[in-house]
Amino acid sequence: MQAQDTTVADQWSDANDINGTNDARITAVDAHAHVFVRGLPLAAQRRHAPDYDATLDAYAGHLRANGISHAVLVQPSFLGTDNSFFLDVARRYPRRFRGVAVVDCSVTDTELALLDRTGVVGIRLNLIGLPVPQLSAPEWQRLLARVNALGWHVEVHREAVDLHAVVGPLLEQGCTVVVDHFGRPNPHTGTNDPGFGYLLSVAATGRVWIKLSAAYRSAPGNDGTALGTALASQLLDAYTPERLVWGSDWPHTQHQQLVDYDATRRALDQWVPDATQRELILTRSARALYRFE
Repeated sequence: MQAQDTTVADQWSDANDINGTNDARITAVDAHAHVFVRGLPLAAQRRHAPDYDATLDAYAGHLRANGISHAVLVQPSFLGTDNSFFLDVARRYPRRFRGVAVVDCSVTDTELALLDRTGVVGIRLNLIGLPVPQLSAPEWQRLLARVNALGWHVEVHREAVDLHAVVGPLLEQGCTVVVDHFGRPNPHTGTNDPGFGYLLSVAATGRVWIKLSAAYRSAPGNDGTALGTALASQLLDAYTPERLVWGSDWPHTQHQQLVDYDATRRALDQWVPDATQRELILTRSARALYRFE
C-alpha cells in the first residue's frame, strides 16, 4: 500500500541517515502517533472516524521541524485489527519507526511473526468505551503468552479508575505493560484519583512504563499542560525517567482544535523541566522500550 505522499518523509530520512544506511543516531523518540487517510476500511465497532488525512508526509514534517529522529506508530482504534497502513511505513523505514498493533485473540502465529519482522514491538488494548476484558480467560492467556515470547509489551488505554482490573492481570501473566496518556485520571480529581494512585503503586514492579502524552484527554476544554505538570512530577518520583516515554499523540484526534504538534513538544519541557531527565525520556528510555538499535 502506497497511499501516502512520502516526499518530506524521504527527505527527512535521507537528511539524517548515516552514510545512507537508514541507521540514524537517536536524537529523540516520539512514542505515540497515528497515520491514516480517509477511505481506509473502518472497524465495525468504533467511537469516531476522522474526516481528514494524517499522512506520513505531514507527520515527518513535524518530526523534522522538532529535531525528532525516531517514532512509534500506534494503530488507531477506528481501523481495528487491519494494521496494514502503518505497517507500510514501518516496512519502508525500518530503522526509524516501530509499531504497536491491534490484534484479537484469534491472530495466528504466522501473523504475529510477520508483525514482529515488520517492526511491531507491542499490542494495544484500547479499552475506552468498552467492557474490561476477562484477561484470565484461556484465549487471552494464550495470546499474552505469545506476546511475552516475542518480547513485546502490552499497551493499555483505559480510564484510571479501571487500571487495576487491566494492569493487575497483565502483570500476573508476566507482561511488560505500557500505560497510555498519563493513565487517564479523572479530570476532577487529577493526582488524587485513586486509579492514578494505583498506577504509582505498581511502579515498584519494574515492568510498567508510562506515556507522558495527551494530558488534554484528561483536561476537558484546555490543553492539559497544567494537569500534565502535576501528574508528571509524581510519575518522575515513582518511575524515574528510565520508565517514562513521551508521545505527541499526533494528529490529536478529537482535540486538534486545542493543540498542535509544536505545542505537545513544548509541553514536555514544562512537565519535565530538568533537561537531563527530559533527554533520558526522549532517548534512552524510549530506545530500550521500543527496541531501537
